[in-house]
Amino acid sequence: MIFEVRTYLLKPGTVPQAEEAFAVALPERVKLSRLAGFWRTEVGTLNQIIHIWPYKDLNERDRIRAEAVEKKIWPPKIADFILEMESKILHPAPFSPHFEPGEHGSLYEFRTYTYGPGAIPKVVEEWTSRIKERSAVSPLIFAGYTDIGALNQWVHVWAYKNMGERERLRGEAMKSPNWPPPRHPSVSRQQSIFAVPAKFSPLR
Repeated sequence: MIFEVRTYLLKPGTVPQAEEAFAVALPERVKLSRLAGFWRTEVGTLNQIIHIWPYKDLNERDRIRAEAVEKKIWPPKIADFILEMESKILHPAPFSPHFEPGEHGSLYEFRTYTYGPGAIPKVVEEWTSRIKERSAVSPLIFAGYTDIGALNQWVHVWAYKNMGERERLRGEAMKSPNWPPPRHPSVSRQQSIFAVPAKFSPLR
């Protein structure tokens, strides 16, 4: 399974209109394949929307996207709002949840770590033995690595009720000698974005 993460930077003040346009178009689009989640950023780069789509593989992605365009049910009418668009294809780690629908809180943290070439297998290995204990503290929504788009990125998504709960639970997790995993020497960048799910998001 693959996951397409699409991030759009919108003109200031247009995020509510973009969400509304998605809500209008979405019922027909999800007849073709499911939406994993939809969020707007609150901390980090502002005026962004993030939407994630699971597919069996790239062939299924291409077929479904072409069908949606052919039927004129997608994309939603937001072209006038968009400043930049980014798409990444992620593979889940063996231990990762698959963005299953659920209600976990009103704040989702998207953490992206960039490593040197060849480091991702070691990152997966280090996480595999530790993630069960960590996810018992707060739910892991997804962890995986990029295959198309910016390469050598490790993306992990966590859900919290609010920022206060995040600080408390992260502090609790850090008490364990097993967390965080050892920092790989090739890590060059770490980014964290906090986002709020839309009302129609399957994950919220």
